[in-house]
Amino acid sequence: MTWPPELLLVHPRRPWGADATCMGLAPEALDVLPWERAFDEMEALEAGSLANPDEGREVGHYWLRAPERAPTIGQARAIGETAEAVRTFASKVRSGAVRAPDGEPFSDLLHIGIGGSALGPALLVDALNPGPDGLQTHFLDNTDPDGIARTLLHLGEALRHTLILVVSKSGGTVETRNGMELARRACEARGLNVPGRMVAITGDGSRLHQRAAREGWLTTFPLWDWVGGRTSVTSAVGLLPAELAGIDTLALLSGARDMDEWTRLRGWRENPAALLAGCWHVAGGGRGDRAMVVLPYADRLLLLSRYLQQLVMESLGKQLDRAGRVVDQGIVVYGNKGSTDQHAYVQQLRDGRDDFFVTFIQVLNDGAGGVDEIEPGITAGDFLQGFLLGTRRALAGRERPSLTLTVPRVDPYVLGGLVALFERAVGLYANLIDINAYHQPGVEAGKKAAGSIVDLSRDLRAALRDGSADVPTLAKRLVADPLEVYYVLEHLTATHRVVREGDIPNARWRLPRGEER
Repeated sequence: MTWPPELLLVHPRRPWGADATCMGLAPEALDVLPWERAFDEMEALEAGSLANPDEGREVGHYWLRAPERAPTIGQARAIGETAEAVRTFASKVRSGAVRAPDGEPFSDLLHIGIGGSALGPALLVDALNPGPDGLQTHFLDNTDPDGIARTLLHLGEALRHTLILVVSKSGGTVETRNGMELARRACEARGLNVPGRMVAITGDGSRLHQRAAREGWLTTFPLWDWVGGRTSVTSAVGLLPAELAGIDTLALLSGARDMDEWTRLRGWRENPAALLAGCWHVAGGGRGDRAMVVLPYADRLLLLSRYLQQLVMESLGKQLDRAGRVVDQGIVVYGNKGSTDQHAYVQQLRDGRDDFFVTFIQVLNDGAGGVDEIEPGITAGDFLQGFLLGTRRALAGRERPSLTLTVPRVDPYVLGGLVALFERAVGLYANLIDINAYHQPGVEAGKKAAGSIVDLSRDLRAALRDGSADVPTLAKRLVADPLEVYYVLEHLTATHRVVREGDIPNARWRLPRGEER
């Protein structure tokens, strides 16, 4: 092997590296990809082109860490002012200058959001830990009533000193609305002042924005329409919970900005995001024929695979290309952490189906526990690296492809860089396969379908006011799918809102006594 190998890319001044030597690819396979178009389109996006024509909006998450690159002075000013306002507000909360309505300092943060509004903040908080004066953060990121109840029960009396942050660009996201309402009721049940503990991050003029103004919430921060949820971690969406947790967001933004500079280079041999995108393309035949297994060898990066799952799959999982042709694109992402996964699914990766590539993430510094020797001269971190490189070698021995990313440590600067690296890789890959990475029509279709099921639940109870009925009768009356009728009736039965009489398939359902006409 020549040194350095052609598929090993190392930053000239920092201990960052992207190694594709185990992908089983020839450099010439990357050379022939349409890089000029991909880089031209990325430059146009950053300059303010209408990069998401389906939704009629610009895509500006790169401006969040470099406001001077925003196409208008107004956008640049808004970015800078918002970041400063976030730091000022969070500092006042942590210092006790802004307090809970009973006069005591806030001790906890209840973050209510979903998707990109929660995955990015959760990654930051879990990876970087609260500072000594930071708030303890809890997340409501689903509309599961049991999950919400568990989180509120865990908070208990600490709810009195909990700041509640609600994040929704539209202000109408159902899951977030539900979490907000149940948290509000929990506060009211304890006789707590609700508006005096509420903060919103939302679009200007949204329903949530209007409600916050009407009720006199503590403050609101903007989420602009040119920032998508899955790329919002360097907006107020990520910065505010991070600052409240005592995390250095200036370092986070600096890491993202420096990575952006590196990944603007026009060539896959110099640009780690282009190297990743090119490997994804060639390994998956330009159609995502291989899954991406994310394996960070660091407990702090446990949530990275979940974060990347949305970033990659929501961005790249598209039926149509930009010309409207059916292409059925996407890359499946899953993962956990090493070396845990060596006792889980690495067995299949080495000896089972050959339908994936691994992305190893090596963290050079072992952190707080890195100096304790397990054996003479050997630390737990030495074993951790041994498992990473050993698994890499074992996979290579079976010609199973892998990438290895190397970072010096897990801190705000590095995590900002990792986020920016994958954001750019996703954008470049989308350009290579000619899809719109910044819309999500499948998500919107799911939301509409969910709404129709909620309507069906109401309609079924209304139909049962006329007396008991079976599934076929109710499905015919409501012009609904019989199986969906059955599932909704079973849920209503389990929650004691209807009563089932008899067994399937001849069961009939009725309302509880006293609720019929």
